[in-house]
Amino acid sequence: MKHEHIVKSVENESIAKELEIEAGDVILAINNQEIEDIFDYQYLINDEYIELLVRKPDGEEWLLEIEKDYDDDLGIEFENSLMDDYKSCHNKCIFCFIDQNPKGMRDTIYFKDDDSRLSFLQGNYITLTNMKEKDVERIIHYHLAPINISVHATNPKLRCKMLNNRFAGTILDRIRKFYEADIPMNGQIVLCKGVNDGDELRRTISDLLEFAPVMESVSVVPVGLSDYREDLFPLEAFDSEDAGQVIDMIEEYQKLAMEKCGMHFVHASDEWYINAGRDFPEAERYDGYIQLENGVGMMRLMLEEFADAYDELTGDDRAYEVSLITGVLAYDSFVEMARRINIKFPNIKIHVYKIINDFFGHKITVTGLLTGGDIINQLKDKPLGNRVMLPQNVLKADEDIFLDDVTLDELKRALQVEVYIVKSNGADFVQGIIGGNRNE
Repeated sequence: MKHEHIVKSVENESIAKELEIEAGDVILAINNQEIEDIFDYQYLINDEYIELLVRKPDGEEWLLEIEKDYDDDLGIEFENSLMDDYKSCHNKCIFCFIDQNPKGMRDTIYFKDDDSRLSFLQGNYITLTNMKEKDVERIIHYHLAPINISVHATNPKLRCKMLNNRFAGTILDRIRKFYEADIPMNGQIVLCKGVNDGDELRRTISDLLEFAPVMESVSVVPVGLSDYREDLFPLEAFDSEDAGQVIDMIEEYQKLAMEKCGMHFVHASDEWYINAGRDFPEAERYDGYIQLENGVGMMRLMLEEFADAYDELTGDDRAYEVSLITGVLAYDSFVEMARRINIKFPNIKIHVYKIINDFFGHKITVTGLLTGGDIINQLKDKPLGNRVMLPQNVLKADEDIFLDDVTLDELKRALQVEVYIVKSNGADFVQGIIGGNRNE
């Protein structure tokens, strides 16, 4: 199969611009080697001399000889960021949240990816079941890292059952190959009650700890359960007692990991501590927040950043009204931060609104899965003040749109209020609250 990669744009003052490469040109080869995808491209351009074969829109082919610094980029953006088709997931995991989406959402919501390249480019977690030996060898050859792995269970029969894939039981063989090649890894365990918890969780953590410190971290997150689980594997939510038992096991293994390799290795996501009614671990126990995107340490980091920003405030008499929105899970933490703000700024009226997830169901309590419709419906008759503060993670990464296709502009029009997008840090949260105008 011949790969042709179309140029979308060229950066100004780049090597490609100087060589008159333009949008619509096709990159055919580098050093007489066909380019399969973005990793081939990035590997091949890392040299001080390369020969680039380009086909212009009129069919003329140019062979460009390029002398540059070893790691200089050419300044080319391609129409397909992977320079290849995305690989979809062949598993049917018993806990898959995509299978729990209601009908009628945008098509991209229902696409299941399990593409190893997205592990390196976007931090996605992958099952390794969609990889051929050639893919494994390429990762080792290019020393791509870290690779983020959806493990869930190391018991071969159990993992095959959980992923509904008879080839899923070789996970430890794949991990061992990366370990022997010194490829840094991170792991994820989606915990399902009565399935991979208890002794099976203990087995999984023990097995993975053997690969530390090359495997740098493992997160344990509870399965998310929406109201749309018709004809799916029967799963139930964890209660507070369950959460406490999970935390106790993880903290037991953290002590073993510290003795073995000087890091905590396995981490419970924030939900476990909130559901168990326990304080979040100290900042140093998160090993640099390596699993932040899995909700591990997110609230601790927010609270630490908030405290640092708060300590620098002197306070004053500015007076206005602001509203915060949050999901159920983080509500108490946001109420406490608002209370502290009011100590130094007593005339700022702060409303903290807990948005119940009617769209996916009330078992979904994280802020990142709130929809525009739920926010509008639950705030439309409430006092909102000068602005509503909206967490950045409720919007699509590259577009101001919610999961239910309500746009940010539609929300602003419906609520008739200014919206402040809060980035995922405590300092920005503080600025969102105190950044309003003083009374004249």
